[in-house]
Amino acid sequence: MKEARVQVKIPVVPRSGMQEWGDSPAKNVEKDKPVPPFAPALAKERRSTVQSMKTSRSGIVSLPNEADLAAETKQRAAEQQVHTPVIELDAFQKVKKRRMRAFGRKRWGRNPGRWQPAAAVSVLLVLALAIPVILVWPRAGGQVDPVPSPSDISSAGDTRTQTPAPVVPATYPEPYVRVYLSAANTTMKLPLEDYVTGVVAAEMPAEFKLEALKAQAIAARTFIVRRLAANDTSGVPSGAADVTDTVSHQVFIPPDQVKAEWTRLGKAKEWEKLQQAVRESRDAVMTYEGRAITASFFSTSNGYTENAEDVWGSVVPYLKSVDSPWDKQLAPGFKETVTMKRSEILQKLNLDSVPASVQQGGSWMQVLSTTEGHRIKEIQIAGETFSGPEVRRLLGLRSSQFSWKVEGDEVEITTYGYGHGVGMSQWGANGMAQEGHTATEILKHYYTGISFGQASRMLASK
Repeated sequence: MKEARVQVKIPVVPRSGMQEWGDSPAKNVEKDKPVPPFAPALAKERRSTVQSMKTSRSGIVSLPNEADLAAETKQRAAEQQVHTPVIELDAFQKVKKRRMRAFGRKRWGRNPGRWQPAAAVSVLLVLALAIPVILVWPRAGGQVDPVPSPSDISSAGDTRTQTPAPVVPATYPEPYVRVYLSAANTTMKLPLEDYVTGVVAAEMPAEFKLEALKAQAIAARTFIVRRLAANDTSGVPSGAADVTDTVSHQVFIPPDQVKAEWTRLGKAKEWEKLQQAVRESRDAVMTYEGRAITASFFSTSNGYTENAEDVWGSVVPYLKSVDSPWDKQLAPGFKETVTMKRSEILQKLNLDSVPASVQQGGSWMQVLSTTEGHRIKEIQIAGETFSGPEVRRLLGLRSSQFSWKVEGDEVEITTYGYGHGVGMSQWGANGMAQEGHTATEILKHYYTGISFGQASRMLASK
């Protein structure tokens, strides 16, 4: 059954007090399209429709006569103004509900392709909302982090800034050292780092590599910090100072004297390198179980360092024998030969003479044992037993590793290395630095199992 639809386009006559159509704002009407002339068929249809739709003046719509309508239409078309507004009256007969449903299906099914983009966008939107929910959905046995309360947020400050503030290391006042100057018989008080500068200048050649100088600076600083922490004034006349400037502790030259002397000798670059070594190792000390170690050092090894117990008689866990092959390659005093008379040797060892029984044996000097560091541990001379370090000290030898050759009344003694052999070899440290090792690596090689600490912090309570 087809719908019965009648369409009537009737111009609305403006009432008194209403705005004319030509004066209406642009937002209500279109002004850029002229009104097309009426076709003859349309005019005929309008006349028949007007005759059938006339009402009284008391009705809702007042219809003008055809002459007035035609005149008004022509005028508006000539002026190319907007379309004459019309009223469309649709009269539909009753249609069954099933027909309306069919009509709806047919209407929406005309162009199904135009709905596909909208459907795709809808699917993507649903996925965008669903995926985050799936990701944060608690798994079996999992726990959900609690949502912070407003009080927690306010107490924590701005929740957008979660990065913790950097930890600023605590600073402590620089310690001072009292040095007994043996030549002047006076005591000098100076900051710790200035004291270390004077020790490095006196104890290690300035031509050594920077990392070797840094290792020496840390060793020198550790030595004095251990004494300061223990209030140790042993070996100092009257105990009025912390340390002397001699080999009994550490050789020291006042920094101002070093600077003046090196400048005079044209060693300004060496002075700058020395200051750099102390500056870059500032406040660092070696520790073992939280305490500053006994940072002993010496000039040249025989290829190995010594265990502390083989030299000083007591075990020190971080002073163990390690290899040091660089000394033989670099140190100019690695090997030295001296000649002594037999009588001189006996006198220095406090021996009267060589017993006849020993003379008959053909050898009055004999090695009994050696150390892990390949030095003489025990030796028998003229029937008496001595330790290797004891003979070295009494005879004034450079090392406790030595060999000898007897020619008549003379003894030619050849030593290997220079120093007691415990701790860091200075020439070995320079050899490691030349190979690219850092000061930390050098120290950890010569001192077994050590760590590092802050000198000023250790001495802050003193």
